[in-house]
Amino acid sequence: MSTAAECEGPATVVFDESLTQYNFGPEHPMSPIRVDLTMRLAREVGVFDHHLRLVDAPVASDDLLATIHGAPLIEAVKRMGHNPGPGEEHFGLGTDDNPVFLGMHEAAAHVVGASHEAFRQVWSGESLHSANITGGLHHAMRDRASGFCIYNDIAVGIQYLLDQGAERVAYVDVDVHHGDGVEKIFWDDPRVLTISLHETGQMLFPGTGFPVDLGGPDAEGTAVNVALPPGTSDAGWLRAFHAVVPPLLREFDPDVLVTQHGCDSHADDPLAHLMLSVDGQRAAYLALHELAHEVADGKWVVTGGGGYALVEVVPRAWSHLLSIVGGRPLDPLLETPGVWREHVREHLGRGAPHRFTDGRTPAYRRWEDGYDPDTWLDRAIHATRMQAFPLHGLDPQP
Repeated sequence: MSTAAECEGPATVVFDESLTQYNFGPEHPMSPIRVDLTMRLAREVGVFDHHLRLVDAPVASDDLLATIHGAPLIEAVKRMGHNPGPGEEHFGLGTDDNPVFLGMHEAAAHVVGASHEAFRQVWSGESLHSANITGGLHHAMRDRASGFCIYNDIAVGIQYLLDQGAERVAYVDVDVHHGDGVEKIFWDDPRVLTISLHETGQMLFPGTGFPVDLGGPDAEGTAVNVALPPGTSDAGWLRAFHAVVPPLLREFDPDVLVTQHGCDSHADDPLAHLMLSVDGQRAAYLALHELAHEVADGKWVVTGGGGYALVEVVPRAWSHLLSIVGGRPLDPLLETPGVWREHVREHLGRGAPHRFTDGRTPAYRRWEDGYDPDTWLDRAIHATRMQAFPLHGLDPQP
C-alpha cells in the first residue's frame, strides 16, 4: 500500500452556502455559524487554491433516504418541517436536541445529498479524498432523529458503497460522543467495521459505546468502542487511538476509509469533558490521512460532526482537516487572517484566535512501551483491545 507522502490525488469538498439552512435556531448549540466561519477561514488562507476543488451539493431524494430510513420518519420530518408545531417525540422530533424548524426535511436531505456526493466522488474515482464538513450526523437512527441529527448521512453513504460493490468499509469516529447511529445501523453487517473513540457513556450522551459492545451475532468484532475517561488530553487520546485504530484497520483491509471528525473533544467545548487541543486534533487528522493511504489506497471520505466552540475551535480544526484532505496541511504556527478576525468581531462581537495552534506539541507514549493498570485511561484501552482484538485474530497484549 502507498503512503500519503508517496501518492496524492484529486480531492474535493462538497459545499454550497445553502447547507447552512440546517439550523435549529439561535439558542441551539449546533449553530451553522461554525460552518460559515470554517469556510471563510479556509478560503482566506488558500486551502482551496491548489488541489482541493469545491463541488456543488445535491439534495438527497426520498429514495436515497429510504436506503436507510423508514418512510414514517421521512414523512414525519416533512410534515413537521412544513408546518412546525408540537413535536412527535417518538420520532425524536420537537425535543430540546432536535427542535422542529421550517424546511427541516429539505435542509437535512441536503446534508445527506452532500455526503452522498462525497462518497460518490471517491467510489467513482473522480476524487481520491472527498469531504463534507456539514455532514457527520452520526446519532440518527433508522426510525428516529437523535442528538442534533435528523437523517444519518454517513449511513446513507456507507450503504451506497455497499450497494455499489464495496466488500469492506471501515468507519472511524473521533467525535467526543459515541457514534451510536452508524454503529447500530450496521450492527449486523460484517462488511462494515465501526470504531468510535469517545468520552465514556458513563458521563456523556448517548450513554452507550462500551468495550463489550462488539456487533451482532453474525458480525461480532465489527463494532469497536474506546470509552475514554473525562479529562483525557492529547497524549492520552493519541495513545488510545494508536493502540486500537491502526492494527484493526490493517487487519480489516477496507476498500474505503470513512471518518467522522467532530471536534467537540477540545478542552474549550462546552458540551463535553475531554481536553484535546487543536494540535492534538490535527495529529489525529494526519494519522487518519496516512492510514487511508496505507489501508485503502487513499480512498477517504471525510465528514464533520460535533463541535460547539463556534469561534475558538471549529473553524481552525476543520480548516486543518480540509487542508489535509487537500494534501497541503496548514502550518500550525500560521496566523489567522486579520480580515477573518475582523469579520468575527463585526458579526459576532467576539475576539477570534490569532493562530492555528493552541501552542501544544502532541506526543504520546506508545502502547507497546507498557500498560499501567492503575490508570483509568490504560484500563479503558486494555478493555477494548481484550474484547475486540481476538475477534480479528490480533494479540490484545502489549
